[in-house]
Amino acid sequence: MARPKSRFPTELELIILKILWKNGAMPVRGVRSLLEKEANRPLAHTSVVTTMNTMVEKEYLSKVMHGNSYIFESAVEEKEVSLGILDDVLNRVFNGSAKSLVLSLLESESVSQDEYEKLEALIRKEKENEEKSR
Repeated sequence: MARPKSRFPTELELIILKILWKNGAMPVRGVRSLLEKEANRPLAHTSVVTTMNTMVEKEYLSKVMHGNSYIFESAVEEKEVSLGILDDVLNRVFNGSAKSLVLSLLESESVSQDEYEKLEALIRKEKENEEKSR
């Protein structure tokens, strides 16, 4: 039985998106070269072509003919993808509780004093914005 279609990019698709978000539009060979470094494994050119064409079908990428090859570009914003994945994790793993998600992150990772201060500043700013909008 086939796996159900995901609303989110696969691990390989996400790496390809990150490459294109960072470097801009490029042909398959450029993506493949960077992808092998990121994925830390050799990938056949045809496998990368197939994956990227599938990503065009899923509307994650767009492609245009340039000379003899296609140039691929991200068709989705990084923030859109990351917020979608985060929202999915929030709902499926933490039953919609942002508090549980944040506490889990803080308990599982080593957070520096600078990061704590930045988080506190963000929380204060959000509280102020919320109070102003009331």
